[in-house]
Amino acid sequence: MSGNVRRAAVLALTSGVLLTGTTLAAPVVHAAGSAPKAVAAPKAPALPTLSAKGAFLLDDTTGAQKYAKNADIRRQMASTTKIMTAAVVLTTKNIDLDRRVTIKQSYRDYVAREGASTADLRTGDKVTIRQLLYGLMLPSGCDAAYALADAIGTGTTEAARTKSFISKMNAKATELGLKNTKFDSFDGISQGGNNYTTPRDLAKIADYAMNSSTLRTVVKSTSHKSTAPTKAGGTRTYTWYNTNQLLGSYTGALGVKTGTGTAAGPCLIFAATRNGKTHIGVILNGTDRYRDAAKLLDHYSGVSAAKTMKLRPLPENAQRD
Repeated sequence: MSGNVRRAAVLALTSGVLLTGTTLAAPVVHAAGSAPKAVAAPKAPALPTLSAKGAFLLDDTTGAQKYAKNADIRRQMASTTKIMTAAVVLTTKNIDLDRRVTIKQSYRDYVAREGASTADLRTGDKVTIRQLLYGLMLPSGCDAAYALADAIGTGTTEAARTKSFISKMNAKATELGLKNTKFDSFDGISQGGNNYTTPRDLAKIADYAMNSSTLRTVVKSTSHKSTAPTKAGGTRTYTWYNTNQLLGSYTGALGVKTGTGTAAGPCLIFAATRNGKTHIGVILNGTDRYRDAAKLLDHYSGVSAAKTMKLRPLPENAQRD
């Protein structure tokens, strides 16, 4: 090979030019000063627009934040408070879920006085702790919350025991490292406005509480029927319907708890598994809370159900929350 031919071959190879037989493929030539056009990356779907004033979504497997809107602004939480009520009960040392609690007239008087949601527990009935958890989480019974606080708290009077129980709720919040959560109520009915949380904190509480298999069973139930002995020696049947209409409406929904109040607005703690992904989220003060939850779940699970979702209707006599 002559020197000129060798140099041509070397130049072709070092320039990255393809040799085909004895013909050189023509190189791509760009205009002076121009660069190759970059291939545009696929455009990420826009984040959903929510009605909620505050919202949060986390990956239940990793605990990682997926979405946040005003995540650290303190807000009233209404009956979503009851997720902590349940958590305190279920983490009480040596808790006996089959222990029977006698329903007091004071629980019914409290509900009537506050105009609160109720499990319609009847005075003198002997109801188990497990049944009270259903009465707490499904119809959002403030009478069930009162009964649990009175049964689990310590002290010689109802007032002392319920105060003790609320202290346990605050101690649990401290244990979980929550800086923006405080409870002055066992059910979300706050007399002084010192019952608040943030979307981020409430998602952490829900994530913690849902470690309980008992609670997971309770909150995924659209309804629950059970019986309890009455004061007169008979048997009463209780039937409760879950106020959380995401259940039975959004495929994969697992719970968790509704809440509505004048200061809090409509609230929702929700959880669902779609496409093998489980998320837990919070909507605070959202005028379209169920659609908000479905939009977030759709976006981060890669599904499309929010637009066509039809809410499970509640029976006429069921509680609303």
